[in-house]
Formats: sequence, C-alpha cells, structure tokens
Amino acid sequence: MGNHAAMGHVVLLGDSVFDNAAYVAGAPDVVRQVRQRLPPGFKATLAAVDGSTTGDVRRQLRRVPDDATHLVLSVGGNDALGSSDFLSTPARSTAEALSGLADIADAFEREYRSMLAEAISPGVPTAICTVYYPRFPDAALQKVAVAGLTVFNDCIVRAAFTHGLPLLDLRLICTEAEDYANPIEPSARGGEKIARAIVDLVERGPTGGGTRVFT
Repeated sequence: MGNHAAMGHVVLLGDSVFDNAAYVAGAPDVVRQVRQRLPPGFKATLAAVDGSTTGDVRRQLRRVPDDATHLVLSVGGNDALGSSDFLSTPARSTAEALSGLADIADAFEREYRSMLAEAISPGVPTAICTVYYPRFPDAALQKVAVAGLTVFNDCIVRAAFTHGLPLLDLRLICTEAEDYANPIEPSARGGEKIARAIVDLVERGPTGGGTRVFT
C-alpha cells in the first residue's frame, strides 16, 4: 500500500459487508467508519453494492475513481448463498457430496480469479477479504454453513497468497454475536471492527515479501 503520509483514496468493492447502511438503523456504516479513522488527507468511496456476487464486481471496477490509491474487496458470501441449495440436496455417498462441493469451488475459483486479475491489472494496491461465518440461530444450519464456506475461503486465501495481496480475515474479525445485525450482515459494531482492520492495513503501507494477514 502507498505511503500514508501522502494523499490517499480508499475504494471499497464487493457486497453488503461494506454496503451495510440498510442494516445499521442510522448508525455509521462501514465506509463512514473508515473515513472517521483514515489519516489526514485520505478519503474513502463506497463502490460495493448490497447483494453483489463476484461477477458483479466487474461493473464496480469500471466505476473506480482515477485517483484511487487502495482497493479493498469483500465478495463471495452471495456466491455461497447462491449455492446453498446444494447443501440440502441428498447424496448417495460422502464421495458424491464432496465431488459436488469441489465442482462448486472450482466454478467459484475461476470466477474469483478472473475478477481479481481485472481488479489488480491497473496496478492499484489491492487487499481482499475472506467471507466471515454467518450467525444462524439453528445450530445444524450454522454447522453446515461454516463447513460449506470452507471451500470458498480456501479459494480466496490461495488467491491472496498467489498474488501477494494483503488479506483481511473477516472470520477472525467478526467473532461475536454483536458483530452481526442479522445472521449474514455486519452490525455497526462489526463494521467498526472491519473499518479498523482496513485502516490498519492502509497505515502499515506496502506489505513487501508477500501476503500479510490482518485480523
């Protein structure tokens, strides 16, 4: 990331992890909390759109301001939701279930890596985020959801290390019930934790030597 003593422009891309204003009942959303914490001379823009999937980020990338100095990308949760029917589909064997999950992971990884290549091609320093775990009240549903997200997060983590990108591990940032406005959206408190991690990576500057994980 660039020298934080200079002017900077952080652009948030992805889904409702960043575009969470509709879920915080008038409290500060993520981008407002980022703006409040950025160093003097920095600004932040919200390009993320609630409900977006990995493929939708391509449209967001076309709207990235020319003066952007940092991109932060959080997407994948809605891709996982779109595949959730598979998790309740009966399978004849464990091997069949794992094979189906592998097919879903392969399709997501192709789409994610293609999108990420487009995001990083202009050379703007880019950080990416894992998908945090949901907070379903039903224990059985929660267990299955966490297991299913493993394959999506594996794709994201490997992409970060392949390209040497900073990684915000939201699984280790949003860890308490109060971090969620509902089972899948961040509350103002969760947004504050996410904003702090974003500002931390901006202030630390270039990672150098490969991927750095922020929690």
